Amino acid sequence: MSDTRSDGELLRAIAADADRRAFEELYRRYTPWLRARLRGRCADLGVVDDVVQETFLAVWRGTARYRQEGHSSDAAGWLWRIGSRRLVDALRGDGARGRLRQALARLRHRDEVSAEERVLAGVEHGDLAGALVRLSPELRAVLQATVVDGLTTREAAVLLGIPPGTVKTRAMRARKQLREALA
Repeated sequence: MSDTRSDGELLRAIAADADRRAFEELYRRYTPWLRARLRGRCADLGVVDDVVQETFLAVWRGTARYRQEGHSSDAAGWLWRIGSRRLVDALRGDGARGRLRQALARLRHRDEVSAEERVLAGVEHGDLAGALVRLSPELRAVLQATVVDGLTTREAAVLLGIPPGTVKTRAMRARKQLREALA
Protein backbone atom coordinates (compact mmCIF):
# COMPACT_ATOMS: atom_id res chain seq x y z
CA MET A 1 0.00 0.00 0.00
CA SER A 2 1.33 3.43 -0.92
CA ASP A 3 2.17 6.01 1.72
CA THR A 4 -0.14 9.04 1.55
CA ARG A 5 1.99 11.47 3.52
CA SER A 6 3.10 14.72 1.91
CA ASP A 7 6.67 15.15 0.73
CA GLY A 8 7.40 17.39 3.71
CA GLU A 9 6.03 14.79 6.14
CA LEU A 10 8.12 12.08 4.52
CA LEU A 11 11.27 14.18 4.69
CA ARG A 12 10.68 15.08 8.33
CA ALA A 13 10.10 11.40 9.19
CA ILE A 14 13.31 10.41 7.44
CA ALA A 15 15.32 13.12 9.21
CA ALA A 16 13.81 12.67 12.68
CA ASP A 17 13.20 8.94 12.91
CA ALA A 18 15.17 7.33 10.06
CA ASP A 19 11.75 6.08 8.91
CA ARG A 20 12.52 3.44 6.29
CA ARG A 21 8.97 3.36 4.89
CA ALA A 22 9.01 7.13 4.43
CA PHE A 23 12.35 6.88 2.65
CA GLU A 24 11.10 4.11 0.37
CA GLU A 25 8.02 6.14 -0.55
CA LEU A 26 10.08 9.25 -1.30
CA TYR A 27 12.43 7.12 -3.41
CA ARG A 28 9.50 5.63 -5.37
CA ARG A 29 7.97 9.06 -5.95
CA TYR A 30 11.06 10.83 -7.20
CA THR A 31 13.54 8.32 -8.64
CA PRO A 32 11.96 8.11 -12.13
CA TRP A 33 11.66 11.91 -12.35
CA LEU A 34 15.21 12.55 -11.09
CA ARG A 35 16.67 9.88 -13.40
CA ALA A 36 14.88 11.38 -16.43
CA ARG A 37 16.00 14.89 -15.54
CA LEU A 38 19.62 13.82 -15.08
CA ARG A 39 19.49 11.89 -18.37
CA GLY A 40 18.82 15.22 -20.05
CA ARG A 41 22.21 16.39 -18.81
CA CYS A 42 24.27 13.19 -19.08
CA ALA A 43 24.07 10.36 -21.62
CA ASP A 44 26.07 7.92 -19.46
CA LEU A 45 23.42 5.75 -17.75
CA GLY A 46 25.97 4.43 -15.26
CA VAL A 47 26.82 7.95 -14.10
CA VAL A 48 23.14 8.88 -13.92
CA ASP A 49 22.29 5.80 -11.83
CA ASP A 50 25.25 6.50 -9.52
CA VAL A 51 24.15 10.11 -9.06
CA VAL A 52 20.55 9.08 -8.28
CA GLN A 53 21.81 6.63 -5.66
CA GLU A 54 24.20 9.19 -4.16
CA THR A 55 21.38 11.74 -4.01
CA PHE A 56 19.11 9.44 -2.04
CA LEU A 57 21.98 8.24 0.16
CA ALA A 58 22.60 11.87 1.11
CA VAL A 59 18.92 12.15 2.07
CA TRP A 60 18.97 8.91 4.08
CA ARG A 61 22.24 9.67 5.87
CA GLY A 62 21.11 13.20 6.63
CA THR A 63 24.10 14.81 4.91
CA ALA A 64 21.62 16.81 2.82
CA ARG A 65 19.42 18.95 5.06
CA TYR A 66 15.89 19.76 3.96
CA ARG A 67 14.45 23.07 5.12
CA GLN A 68 10.75 23.69 4.82
CA GLU A 69 10.36 27.44 4.85
CA GLY A 70 6.86 28.02 6.12
CA HIS A 71 5.13 27.10 2.86
CA SER A 72 4.44 23.96 0.89
CA SER A 73 7.61 22.03 0.41
CA ASP A 74 9.42 21.71 -2.87
CA ALA A 75 11.01 18.31 -2.46
CA ALA A 76 11.55 17.97 -6.22
CA GLY A 77 13.57 21.19 -6.41
CA TRP A 78 15.56 20.21 -3.33
CA LEU A 79 16.33 16.74 -4.74
CA TRP A 80 17.26 18.31 -8.10
CA ARG A 81 19.74 20.65 -6.41
CA ILE A 82 21.37 17.70 -4.63
CA GLY A 83 21.38 15.57 -7.79
CA SER A 84 22.67 18.31 -10.07
CA ARG A 85 25.55 19.05 -7.69
CA ARG A 86 26.40 15.36 -7.52
CA LEU A 87 26.27 15.19 -11.33
CA VAL A 88 28.64 18.12 -11.68
CA ASP A 89 31.04 16.42 -9.26
CA ALA A 90 30.76 13.13 -11.15
CA LEU A 91 31.33 14.78 -14.52
CA ARG A 92 34.36 16.63 -13.23
CA GLY A 93 35.63 13.21 -12.27
CA ASP A 94 38.07 12.06 -9.68
CA GLY A 95 41.47 10.69 -10.57
CA ALA A 96 42.34 8.61 -13.62
CA ARG A 97 38.81 7.31 -14.16
CA GLY A 98 37.46 10.87 -14.40
CA ARG A 99 40.23 11.97 -16.75
CA LEU A 100 39.61 8.94 -18.97
CA ARG A 101 35.86 9.66 -19.05
CA GLN A 102 36.52 13.30 -19.97
CA ALA A 103 38.98 12.31 -22.72
CA LEU A 104 36.47 9.85 -24.19
CA ALA A 105 33.71 12.45 -24.03
CA ARG A 106 35.88 14.96 -25.90
CA LEU A 107 36.66 12.39 -28.60
CA ARG A 108 33.00 11.40 -28.90
CA HIS A 109 31.89 15.01 -29.21
CA ARG A 110 34.31 15.65 -32.05
CA ASP A 111 32.69 13.05 -34.27
CA GLU A 112 29.17 12.76 -32.91
CA VAL A 113 26.50 15.39 -33.29
CA SER A 114 24.27 15.68 -30.22
CA ALA A 115 20.53 15.23 -30.45
CA GLU A 116 20.05 18.91 -29.69
CA GLU A 117 22.40 19.91 -32.51
CA ARG A 118 20.53 17.63 -34.92
CA VAL A 119 17.20 19.22 -33.98
CA LEU A 120 18.59 22.73 -34.22
CA ALA A 121 20.19 21.98 -37.59
CA GLY A 122 16.76 20.94 -38.86
CA VAL A 123 15.06 24.21 -37.95
CA GLU A 124 13.79 25.63 -41.21
CA HIS A 125 12.11 28.79 -39.96
CA GLY A 126 14.58 31.65 -40.19
CA ASP A 127 18.23 31.01 -39.52
CA LEU A 128 17.81 30.07 -35.87
CA ALA A 129 19.99 26.97 -36.25
CA GLY A 130 22.78 29.01 -37.80
CA ALA A 131 22.47 31.70 -35.14
CA LEU A 132 22.66 29.12 -32.36
CA VAL A 133 25.66 27.39 -33.91
CA ARG A 134 27.50 30.72 -34.03
CA LEU A 135 27.09 31.25 -30.28
CA SER A 136 30.09 30.35 -28.15
CA PRO A 137 29.85 27.00 -26.32
CA GLU A 138 29.52 28.87 -23.01
CA LEU A 139 26.49 30.84 -24.22
CA ARG A 140 24.89 27.75 -25.79
CA ALA A 141 25.37 25.83 -22.51
CA VAL A 142 23.53 28.55 -20.57
CA LEU A 143 20.67 28.54 -23.12
CA GLN A 144 20.52 24.75 -22.94
CA ALA A 145 20.28 24.81 -19.15
CA THR A 146 17.87 27.72 -18.76
CA VAL A 147 15.67 27.51 -21.87
CA VAL A 148 15.71 23.90 -23.04
CA ASP A 149 16.06 22.23 -19.61
CA GLY A 150 14.02 24.89 -17.83
CA LEU A 151 16.42 25.28 -14.91
CA THR A 152 16.41 28.30 -12.68
CA THR A 153 19.42 30.60 -12.70
CA ARG A 154 20.60 29.04 -9.45
CA GLU A 155 20.18 25.47 -10.71
CA ALA A 156 21.98 26.31 -13.97
CA ALA A 157 24.82 27.89 -11.98
CA VAL A 158 25.25 24.71 -9.94
CA LEU A 159 25.10 22.48 -12.98
CA LEU A 160 27.52 24.57 -15.04
CA GLY A 161 29.82 25.33 -12.11
CA ILE A 162 29.63 29.10 -12.54
CA PRO A 163 28.18 31.89 -10.36
CA PRO A 164 24.49 32.83 -10.85
CA GLY A 165 25.52 36.31 -12.02
CA THR A 166 27.57 34.74 -14.79
CA VAL A 167 24.55 32.67 -15.87
CA LYS A 168 22.45 35.85 -16.09
CA THR A 169 25.13 37.74 -18.01
CA ARG A 170 25.67 34.91 -20.49
CA ALA A 171 21.93 34.48 -21.00
CA MET A 172 21.58 38.22 -21.78
CA ARG A 173 24.52 38.08 -24.19
CA ALA A 174 23.12 34.99 -25.91
CA ARG A 175 19.67 36.57 -26.35
CA LYS A 176 21.23 39.77 -27.70
CA GLN A 177 23.39 37.86 -30.19
CA LEU A 178 20.40 35.77 -31.32
CA ARG A 179 18.24 38.88 -31.81
CA GLU A 180 20.99 40.53 -33.87
CA ALA A 181 21.53 37.40 -35.97
CA LEU A 182 17.82 36.95 -36.66
CA ALA A 183 17.01 40.63 -37.31
